[in-house]
Amino acid sequence: MNCPCCSGKSYEECCKPYHTGEKHAPTAEALMRSRFSAFAIPNGEYLMETTLPGKRKYHNKRDLQEWGEINEWTKLAIIQAPTLNHVEFKAYYTDQDGHSQIHHEFSVFQKMHERWYYVSGEFLD
Repeated sequence: MNCPCCSGKSYEECCKPYHTGEKHAPTAEALMRSRFSAFAIPNGEYLMETTLPGKRKYHNKRDLQEWGEINEWTKLAIIQAPTLNHVEFKAYYTDQDGHSQIHHEFSVFQKMHERWYYVSGEFLD
């Protein structure tokens, strides 16, 4: 299966090792890609685990899982990664009503204890 993150690699050699805990994403962009794949699969547990521990209280694993399930995640486009801990992306998906949507975000990541975590995002457009 092609990886949902649009890397051009297979899921097994791209995001799956991060989802299973075999490896940790080596960069903020790799984490962003793996989180997109976690919405596409969906894997709410991984989305919570890769959210900065201090920010997890603002998220809900069940809601993350449900957002992945009710939408069809079709494409990820990395717009820019201007610094080590920032990634701007567009996530393309079809919502539960069959409408095409674009989630455009400028995300902040933080590396802590040799692991990258999602901190927050600013919605664009």
